[in-house]
Amino acid sequence: MTSILKINPADNVVVAIQPQHKGDVILIDGKQITILEDVPAGHKIAITDLQQGENIIKYGFPIGHAREDKKAGSWMNEHNIKTNLAGLLSYEYHPQDVVLDIPDEKRTFMGYRRKNGDVGIRNEMWIIPTVGCVNGIIQKIAERLREETGADNIFAFPHNYGCSQLGDDHENTKKILRDMVLHPNAGAVLVVGLGCENNQPDVFEHFIGDYDHDRVRFMVSQKVHGDEVEEGLRIARELYQQMQKDERVAVPVSELRIGLKCGGSDGFSGITANPLLGCLSDWLVAQGGTTVLTEVPEMFGAETILMNRCATPELFEQTVSLINNFKEYFLSHGEPVGENPSPGNKAGGISTLEDKALGCTQKCGKSLVRGVMEYGERLQHKGLNLLSAPGNDLVASTALASCGCHMVLFTTGRGTPFGTYVPTAKISTNSTLSANKPGWIDFNAGVIAEGEPMETTAQRFIDFVIDIANGNLTNNEKNGYHEIAIFKNGVTL
Repeated sequence: MTSILKINPADNVVVAIQPQHKGDVILIDGKQITILEDVPAGHKIAITDLQQGENIIKYGFPIGHAREDKKAGSWMNEHNIKTNLAGLLSYEYHPQDVVLDIPDEKRTFMGYRRKNGDVGIRNEMWIIPTVGCVNGIIQKIAERLREETGADNIFAFPHNYGCSQLGDDHENTKKILRDMVLHPNAGAVLVVGLGCENNQPDVFEHFIGDYDHDRVRFMVSQKVHGDEVEEGLRIARELYQQMQKDERVAVPVSELRIGLKCGGSDGFSGITANPLLGCLSDWLVAQGGTTVLTEVPEMFGAETILMNRCATPELFEQTVSLINNFKEYFLSHGEPVGENPSPGNKAGGISTLEDKALGCTQKCGKSLVRGVMEYGERLQHKGLNLLSAPGNDLVASTALASCGCHMVLFTTGRGTPFGTYVPTAKISTNSTLSANKPGWIDFNAGVIAEGEPMETTAQRFIDFVIDIANGNLTNNEKNGYHEIAIFKNGVTL
C-alpha cells in the first residue's frame, strides 16, 4: 500500500495514506521531498514551495490559499490554509455532456407494493405526533404494542414542534410530518394530535392530501373520553393486524430511491467512501433509479461542478438559487459562508469548506442533475436530484428520507451511531474505524486505500445496497436507533 496519494496531476499537495514522520522522504513526480514535521494519516503535505496567498490545489481545484509561506514537505492544515469563499456569487452555465457507459442489468429487489403503486423496502408501523406535547403518549402506545406483539417494527417518532411556530418553521414541520405519513416504508401510520396545537390535526389531514385510509388513522387526544393511551392502542392494534398481511414482491431496481450523505468526514472521505457512493449513484441512475444529494453548505466551493451538470438551463437557475439562498441564510445570521468543517473534520484532515465540498460532492458521481427540490418537497424526477437542507447529520438525513428515499447511505471517517426513520447505512472511509466500531459501520470502503480496485469494491457495495432493500438490517436498525430532526430557522412563540 502506498504511503501517500496525489489525487489529481494538478495538485500541489498530497494526502498521507499512512502517518508520515519528520525526516521521512517521499518520492512524488520523480522528486524526493523530505517531510518537515509529523503528519497524521488523511492530512495534506505540500509538494512544492508555497507562497503566502497562493492557492492550495487538491482534487484539481483550489481548496483555499496559504496563510503564509510554506516549504515543500510541510503539513498543510486549517492553521495554514484559509478559505477562498466569500458571499453571494454570479454564475454562468457551461453545460457538460455526460454519458454513463453502464449497462442496464435488469436487477430487482424484494419490496412492498403499496395501494397507490409506490414501493417500500420496509413494512413498519409508525406513530407520529402532530405536536411535541403528545410525545409521551406515542411512546407509551409504541411500547405497549411492542410488548403485546413481540414485534420490532413498531416505532414512535417524537419531536419538539407543531406549536408556537411561525412562517417557514411551521410549514417545514407540516411538510416533514406529511412526508413521513406518506412514506412507503410505513405499512401503517397512527397520527396522534393534542387538539389545541398550531398544527391542527384536521388541517394537517387536509394538508396531507390523498392517502390510504385503511393504513393511516388519526387520534386527537383531547377528544378522547377516557384513557388516550388505551384508545390509541386499540387503533394501533387494528392497523398492525392490517399491515401483517403485506408480503414482499419482486420490484425493478429502477424504483429504488437512495439518499447520499456524509458526516464526521476525514481526509479519506474524498478518496474512498464518497467516490464509492458516486459509483453506486451512477450505477443506479443508469438502471433508471434515483439518488439525492443534499447538505447545501457542503457544496460551497464545488457548486459549479454540479451547476454545469444540470440537464437544463432551468435546473441550473434552480441550483444557483439553492446555493445563494443558503448563503443568504448564513449571512442573515451574521455567519460567514466558509466556516463549516467541524473539529472532527479538521482532526481527520479536512482544512476548509472547499476541501470538504470537493470530497462531499463526489457522492453523486458524474450523472446529470435531473431535479432540484426545496426542503420538505417530495421527489418528482428520477435520476440524480439535489435537495435543500443543511449539513447537520440528523436534519439532512431526515430530509432525505422525507423526500422519498428508501434508505440513506452515510459515509464517515470518524463514526456515528444514529439513524433516521429509514435504514441509515454507515460506510467507513478507513479500515481502522470499521474495525473499532463494528456496531456502527455497515460497510468498509477503507479497503480502497489499501489497494482493492474501486470496481471490485463497487460491485460488492451494489450487492450490499440491494440486500438492504431486500430486508437486511443496517446497524442503526439492529441497535434500535430511529430518530427525526426538523429544520428550524425562525422564531418560537
